[in-house]
Amino acid sequence: IFDNFPPRDVVRFGDSLSANCTSLSDQIEGMGWESPYGGVDLTQGVTSLPFKIDSVPEWEIGPMCYTNSRDGDQCTKLLPVTVYKMPDSVSLKNLSTVKEGQQFAIQCDVVNVAPARNLSIVWHRGNKNLSSQTFDESSPSPVSKSSVLTLTAHRDDDGAEIWCEAKLNLWPQEQGPPPVRSEAHTLTVLSGEKMALNCNATGNPLPSYHWQFPQAAQETYKNQGVSHPIVTRPFEFPGVYTCTASNTQGTVTKYFTVSKPPGKFSSVNSLHFPSCYTLSSMSFFVSSLGIGPRAIVGIVIAVLVICIFVGICCKYKR
Repeated sequence: IFDNFPPRDVVRFGDSLSANCTSLSDQIEGMGWESPYGGVDLTQGVTSLPFKIDSVPEWEIGPMCYTNSRDGDQCTKLLPVTVYKMPDSVSLKNLSTVKEGQQFAIQCDVVNVAPARNLSIVWHRGNKNLSSQTFDESSPSPVSKSSVLTLTAHRDDDGAEIWCEAKLNLWPQEQGPPPVRSEAHTLTVLSGEKMALNCNATGNPLPSYHWQFPQAAQETYKNQGVSHPIVTRPFEFPGVYTCTASNTQGTVTKYFTVSKPPGKFSSVNSLHFPSCYTLSSMSFFVSSLGIGPRAIVGIVIAVLVICIFVGICCKYKR
């Protein structure tokens, strides 16, 4: 009867490995260790024999202790050794701003880890564990692995941190090297509510329209048509949205100031009219979403009254 201490071993690639083989029998003639690295020849008259490798050079090694008894029998016992390597890096991919209700995926990449069969990739949102993934991998040498987390964006997720960590399940809890974690990604969830900015105008000839968006929104909307009088979008970027309606007789500009109070968007509008001769040749009306037909008629009447008044003033000034 003999045993190895430790009964199994976990060693980092390139580190030293040591063990001891001990026999409890008094009929032992000699002992030895068989291994391509650090092997020990048959040693006579001992009941305990150490084994050591200064630097583990392979991903798979299996040192075996053997004893020869006086009656000619031989017994062997394998020392299971797991050679490991912590990952070079753990990082997140596919990071972007998401809209409320949108399904999105984030990828966690773990580079050069061994053995992958003992790897777990754990996803976290803040202090909460979201999910964990393990891998069916037979190779003992380093490989790279990825895990994809799919979520649906909720308004409450805005500002939450998501991160992943890679750990090797080779030791009892609280032992072994700490997990390697990625940098945290802060979620930005945009409101899914849409809003219409109405810059409709009438004139002869028919006016053309040009919209100018805040700097933060220009990249998002650069490939979308902005020559229509009504623009309907989520307007996730607060700021001033400028609409210009023009024809050969003049130009009218309207400014929409979009802010983002809790839970909804609001707009504050202001009008800039051209000189009196332009209004006499061209009438405009502009309205925001939510203004009914009666209100629009009232606005048109008010504009006409102002126009008449300004026209009279202009006449007397001449």
